[in-house]
Amino acid sequence: MTKTIAALLFLAGLMLAPATQAAETGWRTSWAASPEPPMPLGVKFPVATPTLNNQTLVQVMHLSTGGRALRLRLTNEYGAKPLAIGHARVALIGADGQVVADSAHDVTFGGSKTAVIPPHAPLVSDPVEIGAQPLSDLQISLYLPGDAGQCTCHAIGLGGGAISPAGDFTDTPFTPAQKIDSWVYISAVEVQSTVRGPSIIAFGDSITDGYLSTSGTNRRWPDRLAERLAKAGVQAAVANAGIGGNRVLSDGVISIFGESALTRFDRDVVSMPGATHLVVLEGINDLGGKPTPSAEALIAGYRQILARAHAHGLKVIFATLLPYKGAAYFREDGEAARLAANAWIRSNHEADGVIDFDAAMRDPADPARMKKDLQSGDWLHPNDAGYRTMGDAVELKLFR
Repeated sequence: MTKTIAALLFLAGLMLAPATQAAETGWRTSWAASPEPPMPLGVKFPVATPTLNNQTLVQVMHLSTGGRALRLRLTNEYGAKPLAIGHARVALIGADGQVVADSAHDVTFGGSKTAVIPPHAPLVSDPVEIGAQPLSDLQISLYLPGDAGQCTCHAIGLGGGAISPAGDFTDTPFTPAQKIDSWVYISAVEVQSTVRGPSIIAFGDSITDGYLSTSGTNRRWPDRLAERLAKAGVQAAVANAGIGGNRVLSDGVISIFGESALTRFDRDVVSMPGATHLVVLEGINDLGGKPTPSAEALIAGYRQILARAHAHGLKVIFATLLPYKGAAYFREDGEAARLAANAWIRSNHEADGVIDFDAAMRDPADPARMKKDLQSGDWLHPNDAGYRTMGDAVELKLFR
């Protein structure tokens, strides 16, 4: 009898081991910024692509969820040459804007403080034991010892960053030689936690990216969703995979608008660890293009995203396209396609849920137009109040 009990306990241990190990080592994406190709040399654009040479870059990311450890996903995915990392350091930032005592840690890569990222590749750091809480701010300092060339950036950062004079200032305050508003050489912060909860990827264009919201205030609609989930006691990770100017069916009209959603899907969705839910809000830039794609073509693109996401076990939630009458590229054929696409989104039985942003944002007196007090002035992008309205329109039960 004793041997039988011992054997049963041993077998139970084997059966439980994988689940325990998964709980201990599970990673989720707490913050993200999808990489974008740089602008061609010599082409001027309001969002400048920064270049660094023997300088330190400091950026602050707002985490959606916390964990006992974190790791960085750096990126040289559009780099033409190897990118040298001379030193990396992370620290938590308190409500007073200062570094939290004893929270600063060096970041290593395979045990080394230095690394080289090959062209067209990402690089994931070693775990850093830091104990970040949900909705906390993380300062990331990167020293690039050589000429980094054209960067793999995310143009609409809205977080505020600083570039140092020459030298390694990863653990030393400095007067910025340049201030930037892009995310540079980093595409994700992943956290490790034993707490189970949904891991949500918001996949879209500039409206998901938060364009024209107030810089440095984290007022994008995915930020508001993360805030609501945290206040509801849900340990949810929300990763923003929006790119300004992005389209579903074709690449952006300029390089920093990124490759099409269908092209970048595997990198910006499938590669994110622990993902459970995908929210898709994209297509308005397709409808603003010439020639305007049909609603049927856009819906076929949605179905491709749906099939590919379901193949990886993700629950897919489609969001209706916002009204855009008054925007520079508004046309009646685009509006007809938007209405047809939204009708499919609301009525289809293929997806796992719907968010009706159109209903939340449209003017009842003119449903093709956004409510005046919720738009930023271009009649395409929401303002801070509009992004908050969008975040509040999401039913939290979608992520059970």
